[in-house]
Amino acid sequence: MTDATERELAGAAVARLRRDLEAASARLAEAGARTEVLAELVEPRRVLGVARAPRMAQLGRVWRLGVLLVAPDGSAYATGHVVRAELPARRSVLADSVAEHRGWQAAAVKGGITPGETVDFDAAAVDLDALAREGAAGPLVLRGDTAFVRWNPTQPDALADAASYLADRVELLASPPTGT
Repeated sequence: MTDATERELAGAAVARLRRDLEAASARLAEAGARTEVLAELVEPRRVLGVARAPRMAQLGRVWRLGVLLVAPDGSAYATGHVVRAELPARRSVLADSVAEHRGWQAAAVKGGITPGETVDFDAAAVDLDALAREGAAGPLVLRGDTAFVRWNPTQPDALADAASYLADRVELLASPPTGT
């Protein structure tokens, strides 16, 4: 296969993926599916050498579809960290990871996010143009003329057809099973 043919196949796959992401966004909006806050963790500058508590800055709303976050405009992000915004509470902490997690929860509230809200942060935007050029971007991978989602980052072969993956995840979020 020539380079020109490979570029055409990649371009066609990414064009289909863009349409699938936009359709997913439209379907979720139409269904009134639950959104989550997309945020970034902001580490403030020290004041007189004293560290201040971090906060989260809201960037928008997204739908979480497994390893992908989809924004209302059809753009995609790789899922980073997910926490529920909670007011800080004094608790005995045994593990550093638990203390870090509680710090993220408190940073969300400090950033103005309503307690109880689910927050996605450290989510890298997926560059679909880079996907077409390089064959991979975030959890997305191209194989020939088909886009795939790597649903398990530790297993290179854990790939699902992107169109099917999006359709399944969108349906679950738009019409959750009874009792969930």
